[in-house]
Amino acid sequence: MMSESLSNQLLNQIKGYKPSKNIEEIGTVISSGDGIVRANGLGNAMAGEMVEFSNGSFGMVQNLENKDVGIIVFGEYTDIHEGDFVKRLGHVMEVPVGDALIGRVVNALGEPIDGKGPINTNKTRPIESDAPGVMDRKSVHEPLQTGIKAIDALIPIGRGQRELIIGDRKTGKTSVAVDTILNQHDQDVLCIYVAIGQKESTIKNTVEVFEQNGAMAYTTVVSAGASNPASQLYIAPYAGTAMAEEFMHNGKHVLIVYDDLSKQAAAYREMSLLLRRPPGREAFPGDVFYLHSRLLERSAKLSDELGGGSITSLPIVETQAGDISAYIPTNVISITDGQIFLESNLFFSGVRPAINAGLSVSRVGGSAQIRGMSKTAGTLRLDLASYRELEAFAQFGSDLDEATQARLARGERTVEVLKQALHSPIAVEKQIVYFYALNNGHIDKVEVPDVTTYEQELYKYMDENYSQILSSIRLEGEITDFGALDEALTNFDDEFARMVTK
Repeated sequence: MMSESLSNQLLNQIKGYKPSKNIEEIGTVISSGDGIVRANGLGNAMAGEMVEFSNGSFGMVQNLENKDVGIIVFGEYTDIHEGDFVKRLGHVMEVPVGDALIGRVVNALGEPIDGKGPINTNKTRPIESDAPGVMDRKSVHEPLQTGIKAIDALIPIGRGQRELIIGDRKTGKTSVAVDTILNQHDQDVLCIYVAIGQKESTIKNTVEVFEQNGAMAYTTVVSAGASNPASQLYIAPYAGTAMAEEFMHNGKHVLIVYDDLSKQAAAYREMSLLLRRPPGREAFPGDVFYLHSRLLERSAKLSDELGGGSITSLPIVETQAGDISAYIPTNVISITDGQIFLESNLFFSGVRPAINAGLSVSRVGGSAQIRGMSKTAGTLRLDLASYRELEAFAQFGSDLDEATQARLARGERTVEVLKQALHSPIAVEKQIVYFYALNNGHIDKVEVPDVTTYEQELYKYMDENYSQILSSIRLEGEITDFGALDEALTNFDDEFARMVTK
């Protein structure tokens, strides 16, 4: 009986046995150098598919040719040699995503490089994904407050917008982006800062600024430094966007900074030339426009049916000698919804942030600007433009009538009003009060060197004595009691006059 039951069990197991097929496609390296590997035997490989080399490094398939495939290597490539094995992994490039990444510094592959241990998440997303369709989007209608007076007043940005920051090197492009991230501390916006091709020391300094100001509590830093292979500089913005999309599809608002896309384009050019792709204008490959369009189109404001999340992107592009008509700048300008142009001449003359109001524009942010700001700062751009014209005209004539002198004096003070110290974003309700004081002549009586002191003392005075006016503007989005604000400013003018005379 016992032997029969045992034989029945064995028979049942044999009948139920299903052989498992685990077929791996393994190719052979035929050449390796400069981070590019050519391999044959991977006839079924997909574009963008991950592969693993026998030394443990990973790569991504880029060129699909008749006899071989071109692969970019992400890790160590100096010990990959002809004849080594390379194995298909059957999936495209993915990076870890989720809340565990907040507050961390990772490389372009999503691996932690901050010494704080592993990232505890089992979620991943492919670095390349389709941008939201037309019907999945909603018009940009919510403001993204940068805390920078010149931007919030003249070039407003909305959630879901793509606003380019463009200018020569050392004109404050990164500072504008970093200050915008610092201002999100109470705005319910998560931030991702993608550093592309920068010195490691520069990236470390930026991370320290975030830590000192408490910004790492809601920020992820994706670092692809100058010492990393070109392949990592190329994928870093896509990896950062994949991390942002996870938050956006969960109904959250994200701000992502790409610093900067000029270096990503240069890294892509390097890779493409080594892959023997045909060069075009300025030796860039023909698909360099698609490189950036498929990245930036993923920034959007989703419809309410999809949770209403958003990705706002601030791509940065470096120009040479202020030439915004070069290849990469014109490409990115045509993709984005406006640009903030930073000018060397303004920067070196002490106007910081060095924003050129004439060449800067926001194509959709005006519809997201709060009513109080659009009312108080609505004429600021025209006032600045007319001041610049008058300033040039006044150099040739000394006999100016009183009205012209008054406009020149107001223009001088307007330039001073728009100046702002580094890493000191200002709440939007305080900006509105300050611009209201400018428009109504309260600053006309202040000497130009004292304008900055006037601003600092005004904010302090309003916080201490009229905090209810600031609260009202913050809640309502506009000035509700003009009488109370006029009284507050008049009282402050008297107090400031006494302070200055002392």
